[in-house]
Amino acid sequence: MNGIFIDDKRLGIRLPHLDKPWDDYSADEQEAILLEWEAIRGLIPDRIAALERKIDEKQDELGRETDFERSCQLNAEVAELASIINDLWIWYRVSPHVSFEKEGTG
Repeated sequence: MNGIFIDDKRLGIRLPHLDKPWDDYSADEQEAILLEWEAIRGLIPDRIAALERKIDEKQDELGRETDFERSCQLNAEVAELASIINDLWIWYRVSPHVSFEKEGTG
């Protein structure tokens, strides 16, 4: 599935980037895409758990931090990690056919 799934460095997973409408893919291509997506999708909960551990570490550090600027930086880092987790849950919950169809028609 080279070219269909592209690394998203922010999310830490590969995401679908269709170069044509979903219906223009053959049934075999659609099946291969969906199988690949399910494999990727299966990694999302582990990715989320790893990010949650990072949040916990940063919150522990924040609880000990006395420097205001560093506290602000830690808060921003926690917010970004939480945003990534939110985006990962969105990808995890979206129906593959619907999300891929939207991606291909944009």
